[in-house]
Amino acid sequence: MTSVDLRQQKSISARDIEAAGIGGAAEIIVDSRAFLEDAARGMLARYAIAVRFAGTEDGRKPPEPSAPATESPRITESFYSRAALDIKDEICSVGRKLWLRGFVDGNGGNISCRIGEDEIICTPTLFSKFDLTPDDLCLVDLAGNQLAGSARPTSEVRLHLEVYKNAPRAKAVVHCHSPYATAYAICGHVPPSSISSEFDVFIGRVALARYETPGTLEFAETVQPYVAHHNAILLANHGVMCWADTPTHAEWYVENLEAFCQTFLIARQFGVPYSRIPSEKAEALRSIRKTQGLPDCDGDDSSAPVLS
Repeated sequence: MTSVDLRQQKSISARDIEAAGIGGAAEIIVDSRAFLEDAARGMLARYAIAVRFAGTEDGRKPPEPSAPATESPRITESFYSRAALDIKDEICSVGRKLWLRGFVDGNGGNISCRIGEDEIICTPTLFSKFDLTPDDLCLVDLAGNQLAGSARPTSEVRLHLEVYKNAPRAKAVVHCHSPYATAYAICGHVPPSSISSEFDVFIGRVALARYETPGTLEFAETVQPYVAHHNAILLANHGVMCWADTPTHAEWYVENLEAFCQTFLIARQFGVPYSRIPSEKAEALRSIRKTQGLPDCDGDDSSAPVLS
């Protein structure tokens, strides 16, 4: 049997499987802790490639880790259930998307998802978002206490908690440093609305939170005045934060925001006046936004200067 050794990789992608299949492999050998992306699983079936997990007696995937004896049944249900495992997979997938898009660097950025009344799964501190595996993630409560996970939670977890406390509809939060949107945050301005239909529907109007030292309680509290009425907030001299109903959708909003900031910069370089969406048409976009269950951006008194 022709085997391909992938034991050095923490994450196995569809591209890895495709390369093995084209090379005629009938089996791949992976570390017992390796994470197989969903697309990779489909590619395994396509090429009829078997998976052998190194370090196990029969080469099969070891069982999911059981909860430590000190954890309560409620925490066990929250952190080790099938639903929680699916959320962990999604968070890791979002982390890789952020890294591949250049929205995070080093160990920057963080992701979380609310899975219960008082439980939040979040990314750990000092981990590259590309390298994350489900076993790396943490469970915290709304007070910031760590309930499960061997790694320490992100140092900016309190930012996420402020979102969940002040925006009941928020179920997932993504914080990153996407370059074009962060450039606005550095300049202390927000991008204009009524320019792009997609931007007006999915983002609407962006808020700008004042600068505070990242990781501090003061930093987390900067989003309090805006988070209920905005699903996208620029963090002055730091980055961006978007919330949604799932980690994937929160990442989409980051992409929407970043794409518009980049596109608008290009449009301004033409040196000619840009057109705005007529007010009556802009109102129609706001109506569409409401049908999507997104917050009403006109409901707060944010007075951030618009860079136009």
